[in-house]
Formats: sequence, C-alpha cells, structure tokens
Amino acid sequence: MIALQALLSEIRNLKPIPAVANQLLALVDDPGSSMEDIAAVIQYDPVMTANVLRTCNSAYFGLKHPAESIKDAVSMLGMDQVIELVLIKSMSGSLSGRQNGYGLEEGEMWRYSVSSAVIARQIAAKLGLGNQSTIFTACLVKDIGKLILEKYVAKQRDQILALMEEEGLSFREAEKQALGIDHAELGAMIAKTWKFSPRMVKIIRHHHLADETMIRDREVAVVYLADCIAMMIGMGVGSDGLAYRFRDEAVRELGLNADDTALIIADFAGHMQEIENLLNMV
Repeated sequence: MIALQALLSEIRNLKPIPAVANQLLALVDDPGSSMEDIAAVIQYDPVMTANVLRTCNSAYFGLKHPAESIKDAVSMLGMDQVIELVLIKSMSGSLSGRQNGYGLEEGEMWRYSVSSAVIARQIAAKLGLGNQSTIFTACLVKDIGKLILEKYVAKQRDQILALMEEEGLSFREAEKQALGIDHAELGAMIAKTWKFSPRMVKIIRHHHLADETMIRDREVAVVYLADCIAMMIGMGVGSDGLAYRFRDEAVRELGLNADDTALIIADFAGHMQEIENLLNMV
C-alpha cells in the first residue's frame, strides 16, 4: 500500500500544466465564454500563440488565407479546434514519456490519449452533446494519475499480474488491490489539486466505471467508451489494455449499437494519418 502523504507530496511536485491551459479549462467549462475570451487568454502567451499559428497555417488544415493572429485562428478554425490545439500542445510534454510500469514505450501514452480524446469527440458529436470540448479535454487528461503511479506499479508488477491471473481482476482492479489506489482515483486527486472543474474531476475519477452507477452519466460513459474503442484498435494497449473490463451496457445506455461503434472506428481509422501528422506538428 502507498502512504497517502507520499502521494500528496508527489502531486505537489508534479510539473503543473501551463497557466494558459488552466485558464482555457475554466473557459471550456463556462457556457458563457466567447471567441474573444479564448483569444484573449492565448494571445498573451507568445510561445503558445506561435505554436497555434504555425499549426493552423500548416497543410494539415489547408486554410486559404494564413491566420495572422489568434483571433484569426479562432475565426477560421472555430473555438473548439483552437482550444484542442492548445491543450494538446500543453499536455504533450507530460504524456509523451515512457511508462514502464504500464508497458508503454515513449510516445505511446500520448498517442493513445489524443486518439481516445478524438474518438470521444466523435461520439459526443454523434449524440449531439453540447459540451464536446469538456469531454475531449477530460478524455485527453484522464490518465494523468499514471504519471505518478507508474513507478509504484513497476515495483508491484508481479503481484498485480498474479492478481489478474489468479483472481481474474482487470488491471485497474489489481492495481487498486495491490497499491490501495488506482490511477483514476489518483488522477482525480491531481485534477482537483490543479483546480480542474468538479465535472472534469468526476469524469477522470470514473472513466473506468468502477462505480457502475456512473454509467448513467453520459459524459462519463462517452469517455469510457472512447477509452475502450482506442484499446480495441490497438492504441496504447500496454499492460492496462491486456485486461480491460468492457461493459457493453455503456453502449446501450448511450443509445448506440454495434453498427454505430463500427462506424466510429471506421471514421477514426480514416483520419489516422491526419492525427499522426497533427501529433508530429505539436
């Protein structure tokens, strides 16, 4: 078991996300925020401004006229797309490293995080949900708990694997039993420390549906399903994905069926190269 004080100390020492990203997260969760609000936050961060303009003026977006300011970028690409670019860039450093405890090579967790976030946005759009940026963002950062827990998982790897084999537990369940906490719970603690909104904290905390009642929360269910689909197509499988507990009732709860899931996978597969290009640019 890990001492709570040790985890709290590590959370305090964890490199925080950039201030501009934190401000954007607050705006994402505010239905009254506007394009002007978004532009105002980004334009005073020169590095982020340069990165956004470089990315949106690339061949990936194919704009007829180059964006010369953040206001141009927001106007041409839309508020949600610019927010996503900033958040992807902000989290790339934290999530790109190797995660030995989870069996993920360098870059795998990052690619998986972005892929599952894109899939979550697809599902949210299909369902006509209005808070797609929040869902995208929550899915992007849902595994931040692994940044701290990874080394503890590595030390207890034999015990975790034994629990999976002998008791039929999922990786998350074995992780919880061996360490006293799982990465979703720890991720929620980090999110709360970083002052994410209560809604974001809730999605991160429950994205594995350990509490089965959360399946009725459409935002949580969307992120859970996106996570499952990313695993199905081989994104960031690692040790975690080798024993992932899929709850097909989540699909039914969202009003989707097997054909809908297949179409989501096909649509994502069709944009895989574009996503790889975007990852390379940011």
